[in-house]
Amino acid sequence: MNTQNNGQIETIQSETVPNPFQKGTESVGELSGNGTARRYKYLEGHPRQYRFDAKEGVFNINGAEKLGRTLTFQPIAWRIFTDNILNMGTKNWAEIFFIDEKNCVSAVLFHGYSVDNIFRLIEPLYYDDLTLADVVITAIAEKKENTKIHPKGVYYIANFTYKMADEKQTQVLKQFAQEAKIFRQETLTDIANIKTAMNYYNPFANVAEEATLLPAG
Repeated sequence: MNTQNNGQIETIQSETVPNPFQKGTESVGELSGNGTARRYKYLEGHPRQYRFDAKEGVFNINGAEKLGRTLTFQPIAWRIFTDNILNMGTKNWAEIFFIDEKNCVSAVLFHGYSVDNIFRLIEPLYYDDLTLADVVITAIAEKKENTKIHPKGVYYIANFTYKMADEKQTQVLKQFAQEAKIFRQETLTDIANIKTAMNYYNPFANVAEEATLLPAG
């Protein structure tokens, strides 16, 4: 049963999106300013995985390639939600999708206090009529200590800063995000409580909506 609030999900689809499961297929952004097509690699439902290791305080790719204590990206789609995923129990999550330096559609997950910090970023943008898609974000690992236990515990949360993104590039990314079906299969359930989302494709919600359009048998 799909218990998500469909009204909170802002999803835009296009019937002309190429099938990424076909061999050699890539999703394509609009023509860039120099007249060349910028290509974005995306295997539908399987974005490249960037991870934030809250124990060590570093970002990595697929849990292997370490990138350091900062990660800079421009969001193209996201959702903030509560769910029990990845065998980690029920938590608050922020799942953010972006195009990395290799033109791959990528995703990174944050949870706990890091999600609170993302909300603190969203609020001033909202009052300036902007969203996360209009800015370039730098996530920074910040060290914390739990002195209530002995020996003291050390962990990291993500803090976020931003700067305004290039307007032309932002339009290209927004168009691509509105046409692609952006989601991550491994983190998808039909019981997630979504608090806010943009350009996130929810297969469960869309199947339900399509079913209501079918004529009665």
